[in-house]
Amino acid sequence: MLLAVLDQNIVSAATVPIVRELDPLHGIDRIPWLVSAFSLAATAALPLYGKLCDSLGAKRVFLGAVATFLLGSALCGAAQDMDQLIAFRAVQGLGGGGLMSVTMVVIAQLRGPGKRGAGKGAGLGGLVAGAGMALGPVVGGLLAEHADWRWIFYVNLPIGLVVLVVSAFVLDLPRHGERRRIDFLGAALAAAFSTALLLVTEWGGREHPWGSPVILGLGGGAVALLALFLWRQATAAEPLLPLSMFRIRTLRAAFAVQGLVGVALTGSLVYVMIYLQLARGIDPASASLFMIPVALGIAGSGLLTGRLSARGWSEKSSVVSGSACAAVATLLLSTNGADTGLWTVRAELLLLGAGFGQTLGQLIVLVQQAAPRHQLGVATTGIRFFQTLGSSLGVAFFGTVLARVYADHGPGGSTSAIPALKGAAHAQALDAFGSSIAAVFVCSTAVLALAVLLALRIRAGDATGQPGEPAAGSESSE
Repeated sequence: MLLAVLDQNIVSAATVPIVRELDPLHGIDRIPWLVSAFSLAATAALPLYGKLCDSLGAKRVFLGAVATFLLGSALCGAAQDMDQLIAFRAVQGLGGGGLMSVTMVVIAQLRGPGKRGAGKGAGLGGLVAGAGMALGPVVGGLLAEHADWRWIFYVNLPIGLVVLVVSAFVLDLPRHGERRRIDFLGAALAAAFSTALLLVTEWGGREHPWGSPVILGLGGGAVALLALFLWRQATAAEPLLPLSMFRIRTLRAAFAVQGLVGVALTGSLVYVMIYLQLARGIDPASASLFMIPVALGIAGSGLLTGRLSARGWSEKSSVVSGSACAAVATLLLSTNGADTGLWTVRAELLLLGAGFGQTLGQLIVLVQQAAPRHQLGVATTGIRFFQTLGSSLGVAFFGTVLARVYADHGPGGSTSAIPALKGAAHAQALDAFGSSIAAVFVCSTAVLALAVLLALRIRAGDATGQPGEPAAGSESSE
C-alpha cells in the first residue's frame, strides 16, 4: 500500500530528469498527463474493485492488483518515450488503485470480529496512505537526484514480488460461497464520471479557462454521467455501489467526512508548497522536505490513536478530535506571512499531520464496522473513492479561491507573473499573494469545521459487528 501511495505522488518531483531524457523538446507539455494518468486510472477502477472483492473474494482481487501494479512498474521503468510512459502509468494506476483499497478489505477480513482495537490494522493502513502522500515528493526527489529516475519504478519490483509470492501461499481469507454478477455497465459509468470530473479539476483554470467549451462540456458530461450512474444503481439487480448503504447513518456521514478530509488534506499540502516557493523563495526540493513534519504527525498521532482505541477510545472521538486539530492547524497557517519563522511553519505542519493522522484510518474502521458483511468491499473502496474525488475537487476549489483573491488585489493579474515582477510591484504582489493564500487556508478551516459537525452525527450503534466474521472455508484452500 505504501508503494502504491508513494507512486501516486512520487513522479511530481522527478519530472525534469524524465522529460530531459524522453522528450526534451515537447515533454514539458505532457507533464500534466504523466502526473494524472495514475490517479485517473486508480480512481476509475475503485468502485469495480469493491464489487469484485464482494463477489470473487478479496485474496484473488488483491493478488491481481499486486500483479497489475508490478507489470505497470516494470513497463514504466522500461519506457522509451513520453507516450509509452503515460500509458504505462495508467496500467500502474489500475493496480495501485486496488492496493490502496483492497488492502483495507484484506485487513478487515484478517482480524477477528468483535475485538477491542480490531481496527488497529485499518488505522495503520490509513497512516501509511497519509504518510505516503506526504513523503512521495521527497522520495521522488532523492531518487531522481542520486539515482536514475527509472528506479522510481524498478524499486517496486523486488518488494512487490515478495508480497505477491508470500500472499499467494500464506494469506488465508474467508471464501465467498455465492458468486454475484458484476455490474460492468455501472462500472463503466462510474469510471467515465470520475474521469470527466478529474479532468475538469486537472484542466480547469490551467490548461483551459473555466468558461471554455472544453471545461463546460466535461462538467456537463460529468453531471449527466453521474445521473446515469445513480439511475443504474437504483435499477440494477446487483448494483456496483448500492444506494441502500446511504440509508445507514454512519456510512452516510463517514463518506461525507472522508470527502471533506480529502478536500482539506490535499488542498492544504499543495498550497503550503506554493506558499513556501513563491512567498518564501524556497526551491522545490527544499520545500518538499517540509512534508516530513506532516508525515511524522500523521504517523505519530495515528499510532497513539491505535493504542487509545485498544483501551476504549472510540473511533468517532478520534475523527472529531482529528478534524478539529487539523482545523486549528489550517487556521494557524492562514496567519503566516513572508516573515513567519520557518520552524513555526514546520510546527503548524506537524499539527496538521497530527490531525489528519487521527481521522484517516479511523474513518475506514467506522465504515467497515457499519457496512453489512456482504458489502464490505464496496464500502471500503467507496470511502477511498470519496477521498480521491474530494482531493481533486479541493485542489481545484482552492486554486480558484487563490486566483480570484489575487486578481482583485495583486499586480499582473495572475500569480504566475510574480517571479518576473521587480521592486515595489514585486513587494505588492507578495503582499497580495499572502492575502490569497490566507483565504485558501481559511476556506480549508471552514471545510474541516463542517467535517467536525458531520463527524458528531456518526452513531457507533449503526455498526453491524459483522465484517470481520469469517465464513466457511478459506480462499487459500482454493
